[in-house]
Amino acid sequence: MGMLTKKQVLSVIVCLSLLLLTACGGKSASDKTDQPKVESYFIFDTLVTLKVYSKKVTDQHFKEMHELMKDIDLKMNREHAGGELNKVNAQAGKEAVQVSKETFDVVKKAFNYSELSKGYFDFAIGPLVDLWQIGKEGAHVPAKNEIAHAATLVNYKEVTLDEANHTIKLNKEGMSIDLGGIGKGYAADKLADYLRDHGMDSAIIDLGGNIYAVGSKVEDRPWNIGIQDPNQARGNQIGKMKITDQTVVTSGVYERFFVENGVHYHHILDPHTGYPVKNNINSVTIVTKHSTDADALSTTAFALGIEEGLKLMNSLEGVEALFITNENKIYATTGIKEKFELTDKKFQWAN
Repeated sequence: MGMLTKKQVLSVIVCLSLLLLTACGGKSASDKTDQPKVESYFIFDTLVTLKVYSKKVTDQHFKEMHELMKDIDLKMNREHAGGELNKVNAQAGKEAVQVSKETFDVVKKAFNYSELSKGYFDFAIGPLVDLWQIGKEGAHVPAKNEIAHAATLVNYKEVTLDEANHTIKLNKEGMSIDLGGIGKGYAADKLADYLRDHGMDSAIIDLGGNIYAVGSKVEDRPWNIGIQDPNQARGNQIGKMKITDQTVVTSGVYERFFVENGVHYHHILDPHTGYPVKNNINSVTIVTKHSTDADALSTTAFALGIEEGLKLMNSLEGVEALFITNENKIYATTGIKEKFELTDKKFQWAN
């Protein structure tokens, strides 16, 4: 055989490269499966379901993910006696408390979203949450003077963060941090990171309405995520969202609520008034890359209302939002219509 020309050598290299890429792609595709392995847990005060579409997943992986969730819950659930957030709240008005870098980083992120939302998302909302007890057996409408007093203790600006020492101090006695508006999103992000780190890039993480669709389905097809009808029981959808490696998080009036004297009181509280947010929004869905962000932004957008909420969401890169009103009208950011298929004719686009 004679010497190959430079052009022939280049051709061989290109062919070999294509073969290697094909082989790598085939190997990646072979790790996925249409039949997921599923585990469910009750944690973060909700039902968590993990569906992993990978031949690699084992019982040990699910055990480790459960331990990961329990660690986050212990650190960041303020009701866990001895947990980090519980200790911070117990020392309100007294002294700073040192916490892990993980807890500090989540609190710092919550602080930043409180700033971004101009206090409509306020992670120091614990006193109002305790007073209303929404989602618990003791839920009721508190006395006006009790609401007024609790509202004076809700102010994220009275939380002092020391990044060098990872300490948190609540400046007034009676203050209380509540990470319920961001904690589940953080947990979803950590679970997604765990799966990717272990070579599993096809999964659905469901934390009671916080959905993280890791990677894509078999053959790189996008996931179809249903959007809840806020007027119906969970499981009834108004349409579907096509996404790949993104999170979908919804905040709505149907999640936790109680009815007293014929009035519906939901769990999304307005830090400025002390009462549940009162506007014509029934739910807000956020689609983005990180569930921590989506969790905080869904609450923020709901509290801000349609006009201000849309303005803020449109200003954020990589964030899409869907607002559903109590008149069954849908308002959305500019890019979401490409992803969303509306299937329920009771609902209509408003913008």
